[in-house]
Amino acid sequence: MNYFSWIIVVLVITGCAEQKQSTIAIEKNTPVLEQKDELPTFGIAIHGGAGTILKKNMSVEKEQAYRAVLENAIRTGHKILKSGGTSLEAVEKTINILEDSPLFNAGKGAVFTNNGTNELDASIMDGSNLNAGAVSGVTTIKNPINLAKEVMLNSPHVMLSGTGAEVFAKQQNIEMVDPAYFYTEDRMKSLEKVKNAELKKDKMAFYDESIRNSKFGTVGCVALDKNGNLAAGTSTGGMTNKKWNRIGDAPIIGAGTYANNKTCAVSSTGWGEFFIRGVVAYDISAMMEYKNLSLQEAATEVIQKKVPQLGGSGGIIAIDHQGNVAMEFNTAGMYRATMDSKGELNIGIYK
Repeated sequence: MNYFSWIIVVLVITGCAEQKQSTIAIEKNTPVLEQKDELPTFGIAIHGGAGTILKKNMSVEKEQAYRAVLENAIRTGHKILKSGGTSLEAVEKTINILEDSPLFNAGKGAVFTNNGTNELDASIMDGSNLNAGAVSGVTTIKNPINLAKEVMLNSPHVMLSGTGAEVFAKQQNIEMVDPAYFYTEDRMKSLEKVKNAELKKDKMAFYDESIRNSKFGTVGCVALDKNGNLAAGTSTGGMTNKKWNRIGDAPIIGAGTYANNKTCAVSSTGWGEFFIRGVVAYDISAMMEYKNLSLQEAATEVIQKKVPQLGGSGGIIAIDHQGNVAMEFNTAGMYRATMDSKGELNIGIYK
């Protein structure tokens, strides 16, 4: 091989080596650049009940109070999700804030039964494996959503009720309170108003707005975490003046609560009997899975058409596996809030 041929071989080998090193560098750096540009999607939505909620009937101070609790609750859950926490944890802790407020019909603010007691219901569901837990008719559990989660994680069952649920709560070291904890003057006045209207058989009074909406006030939360897992939870005190240990949709999986990573997570609020009959939360998921509808399309179909056709009213909050949120209701208002992965906060009360 002469001198010039040797020079050509060296240049070719050197060029190939540089090109290979450049290719390796690109291959190593490309994923890093992509990870910087593509942040994990997560999001959260909450509700505090739907009904005849009109601005003309709301004082400035009371509206500010509602907005403050809604913001505190959703920021609590959003912080958990942002730091990499699970959707289940975010749902539980967010609902705890709402349960601890006397403004909402759940936990501390639970309405009274016909007997002047408080009977609380709650449910929670994990969209990653369809595991679920629920409790109904409990009277001494400070935060029923916590007990529902324990039923899901530490029992072979889905729903426990009444005294049996409270025995289980003691075994799981769930915080319990004297039933007097749930007493609030506003809720007692609502019960008295309903009872007086019944005694007088005064139809005009009985169908007064505040009474017609005694069935509303449930709280709920849905969330999508950074791992792509969905969760939903719902908690309520039920319906004012309810009798015979009545149970609504809140603790019923598929009616008041549903979560499935394939589709969405849903929490309902409204006239429970109709949400049970319509299997509302699951119906939204099923329409997405089997009819390929978007979350918003499915929510609109169920809440604006199917539920009213049955004679019911209320609303839902939902989030799908891509982070899209739907907050659909057929009443005059629904306490609600959302926060996305960018931290954008939206709070609503009226239509």
